[in-house]
Amino acid sequence: MPMTITEKILARHANLERVSPGDLIEVKVDMALANDITAPLAIKVFKEIEARKVFDPYKIALIPDHFVPNKDIDSAEQAKVMREFSAQHQIVHYYEVGQSGIEHVILPEKGLVIPGDLVIGADSHTCTYGALGAFSSGVGSTDLGVIMATGKTWLRVPPTIKLDYEGNLLPWVEGKDLILHTLGMVGVDGANYRSLEFSGTVIRGLSMDQRLTMANMAVEAGAKNGIIVPDEITMAYVAQRSSRSPFVCTSDPGADYEKVIRIEVDKIEPQIAFPHSPANVRPLSQVGNIAIDQVFIGSCTNGRLDDLREAVTILKARTVARGTRLIVIPGSQLVHREAIGEGIIQTLIEAGAVIGPPCCGPCLGGHLGVLAEGEKALSTTNRNFIGRMGHPKSEVYLANPAIAAASAVLGRIGGPEEL
Repeated sequence: MPMTITEKILARHANLERVSPGDLIEVKVDMALANDITAPLAIKVFKEIEARKVFDPYKIALIPDHFVPNKDIDSAEQAKVMREFSAQHQIVHYYEVGQSGIEHVILPEKGLVIPGDLVIGADSHTCTYGALGAFSSGVGSTDLGVIMATGKTWLRVPPTIKLDYEGNLLPWVEGKDLILHTLGMVGVDGANYRSLEFSGTVIRGLSMDQRLTMANMAVEAGAKNGIIVPDEITMAYVAQRSSRSPFVCTSDPGADYEKVIRIEVDKIEPQIAFPHSPANVRPLSQVGNIAIDQVFIGSCTNGRLDDLREAVTILKARTVARGTRLIVIPGSQLVHREAIGEGIIQTLIEAGAVIGPPCCGPCLGGHLGVLAEGEKALSTTNRNFIGRMGHPKSEVYLANPAIAAASAVLGRIGGPEEL
């Protein structure tokens, strides 16, 4: 019986020869993940079920990234709970401020996820790791608390929607635009509890950073997971970061897809998601004159080194518009260090940007860039719901890093061609 890549990974972790959409299965987890918001709740559940030890201290990652460096007493207490639990149970992959960054950036760069893994995280954007050919999905903190004790969870095998991207990308169009365009097509509920398999010649031509961006936003369509079949780009990326042996597989010819959607990219412009939905997209040419108060470049969606490189190609020898704030937050300590070495941080500062410590920052309205009433922001993040980055009467628009950088210079939403 032919299977998709998602079905093969799930079957392997359930110790079954094959699975089909709709099957309820129990699977072993290769990596369990939580952050400073979700871990304290999971730890509470872990204690309530009277678990004495974690299932494997090497297979749990606890990353403080949402409210760090701690912004107030409550966030400091949350971080303390996770820090003390990690010390008590000798969690190997606990990374303190100064060592880490955003969870979904540092796990791939530290080689903690490889093709064929099954990753469950108490964060909806755990689907990011599908870019590496892993099955990865988010759960609630209650489920994660039990997973930390048992190393197992149950799943319903999702049907798969195959997205086949073909053609040639226009200038300044990248992975972020492809996923925004896709969300505009299928909607925020168009893939509810489905697996989104990203495929085609265009996907195979994307860098790993751009693939991670696309898989990161699969959940914005309601997907259970997003996934890309591993290729030579995947294997080169993983080989530099992990000594583990990956389980590399592909979808079989004749695999049963719920549907196959072919997307011709030749005419796709840079995409802008308007308030208050990632699926409310328009091509850049149809945006109009929208002045912006703040631009944010960063997050688990676009806080990697390629993203910062893209931004400085626009910002070099230019200055942020008067009346507009530009906030840039590298996705990890490694990204920050490499950006310093390449002169990227210097260029950003000379352009008028403020650089924050590696963390989620303003993405969820946490800190380091919260919006006031009536303010408009252009952001490289993944969500723009009402109140997502601050005041419920603020507005958030989503775009790729090149568009964000150009807009910071223009003081309104616009593209590099205008510069």
